[in-house]
Amino acid sequence: MKNYFATLTLLTALLMTTLTQADSKPAKIPLKDFFRNPVVARYQISQDGKWLSYMKPWENRLNIFIKPATSHSSNEGEIQVTFVKERDIAGYMWKSSKYILYSRDFGGDENFHVFLYDIKTKKEKDLTPYPKTVAHVINDLEYISEDEVLISDNHRNEKVFDVYRVNLKTGALKLVAENPGNIEDWVIDHQGKVRGATRSDGANSTFLYRDSEKEKFQEVITTTFKDTFSPLFFTFDNKRVYALSNIGRDKISLVEFDPKTKKEICILAQHERYDLAYATYSKKRKTLVAAAYTTWKPQRMFFDTYIEGIYNKLLAKLPNTEIGINSLDEKEEIFIINTYSDRNKGSFYLYNAPKDDLQLLAQVAPWLDETQLAEVKPIEYKSRDGLTIEGYLTLPKGKDPKNLPVVINPHGGPWHRDVWYFNPEAQLLANRGYAVLQMNFRGSTGYGKKFFEASFKQWGKKMQDDVTDGVQWLIDKGIADKKRICIYGGSYGGYATLAGLTFTPDIYACGVDYVGVSNLFTFMETIPPYWETFREKLYAMVGHPEKDKDLLASGSPALHADKIKAPLLVVQGANDPRVKKAESDQIVANLKKRGIDVPYIVKDNEGHGFRNEENRFEFYEAMEKFLNKHIGD
Repeated sequence: MKNYFATLTLLTALLMTTLTQADSKPAKIPLKDFFRNPVVARYQISQDGKWLSYMKPWENRLNIFIKPATSHSSNEGEIQVTFVKERDIAGYMWKSSKYILYSRDFGGDENFHVFLYDIKTKKEKDLTPYPKTVAHVINDLEYISEDEVLISDNHRNEKVFDVYRVNLKTGALKLVAENPGNIEDWVIDHQGKVRGATRSDGANSTFLYRDSEKEKFQEVITTTFKDTFSPLFFTFDNKRVYALSNIGRDKISLVEFDPKTKKEICILAQHERYDLAYATYSKKRKTLVAAAYTTWKPQRMFFDTYIEGIYNKLLAKLPNTEIGINSLDEKEEIFIINTYSDRNKGSFYLYNAPKDDLQLLAQVAPWLDETQLAEVKPIEYKSRDGLTIEGYLTLPKGKDPKNLPVVINPHGGPWHRDVWYFNPEAQLLANRGYAVLQMNFRGSTGYGKKFFEASFKQWGKKMQDDVTDGVQWLIDKGIADKKRICIYGGSYGGYATLAGLTFTPDIYACGVDYVGVSNLFTFMETIPPYWETFREKLYAMVGHPEKDKDLLASGSPALHADKIKAPLLVVQGANDPRVKKAESDQIVANLKKRGIDVPYIVKDNEGHGFRNEENRFEFYEAMEKFLNKHIGD
């Protein structure tokens, strides 16, 4: 296995030595060029290698198209699969080269249904046509059944997800695993049988196992929400499981676990500083392929020499870019490759491994010139209580990196993390002359158990201090003009925006709140029914509305809006099921009473974030004007 880790200390030093190297100032790039729908997206190849599929705009919405693989350099024989005008298709997959399964919701309500398109008949149907239902494919039963898949949905009980075997010819559903009310996840063996499950009482999780679907599940191992034991898939003899686990250690590792002896057999892969995120395997060759983790960039540890060899060949052909395998045929000979960087939205390629032949399929956004875009550099700084906080700094090209206007951009989640990739928001802001700081504050994923636990019940407290300490780091480095600092974020990042303006009102000249939580009490009351098993964890990690009443009150910006004095732009989707419109309504009403400048954008056809192109344009145009007014040159 290869360790691709490079220390952030060295990278940060490299960053600081280049801060004085101002490139020539780029031209002003049209705003819409950053947020336009791509030329193409999500290229895949059918299992038999005969069809290429992809998404591209139709009526300003991303729809699915297919064409013969022999037409990779043209659109000859192209067939439009979907004709959706309301919202982009959320995602899709091939099944048996005979069908395409795709997912879509309705106006941003996140009630995603699974739809079927038959390649031969060109007919489609909703496989989960039930109201207020969320459904997704959990196993495509490849090599097991040509005309069946396993789908998990909550149409029987909106609070829990059952497993159904769906016949794609008839649409008939057969219940194969009924959720008793507390199952969060299911594990399918390599014969398509449901033989593992994760049960949760909110605070604790228990892995359940059975030898066959005829038997009852037996308890194997129980962990608290502070620990991770996440079964990924069975070993290829269907006797043990591969799992991600940090039991008895700080970092999540890839392990082999025996459910009968209830013991960890061995650690297959681990990293001293970062959690492992996932592992992949070959369905055809029945072997582990790689484990993945993220330092400042995605990294892989290979177990499989065949796929590792392909990656090495591709790296030689496509230097200075990140490479991923998007899709492959059932013979594992024809691959769809995607590439990207911090300054390039990327491209798709068709790679024939036996011939070592690489063909360009399409560029995602050919209208963007990466030489005119800004580098995204990894940075790190110390929090006031001694934690190492990693993040990313994007500096505008052609400007001396001193006394710059800055946009602080904390991520959503909050149990998520920022990564190095093409970020259209950061690139727009840098092109307009702003520096952008993103930080992986405590609680961000990938940094181990202690870093995760350090975020518990710290909304508006130490989590917010990590954001504030990043601002101070920029000021101390001389990068930021302390009078021209704005904070912007979405979801939890929207909460951090409101918390920053409320609890540190002298730091920020303005803020932009995008679908952010404003009141921790009302947020707890409006979580979706299917998050019910997550409720107790939320209470433990954020706070209980009764037992921690004072804590939640002290951390709710809407209850302290009298402290906000900076102008605020608020953006909300009317159908958001996670952060209800009432969250934004509260803060807007409170600020309007006090005469604070608070422009408010609400879209009736959006949910938790704007997916429709025209709404993205309106939002970012408003944000550009707002920032220019309050912190622009």
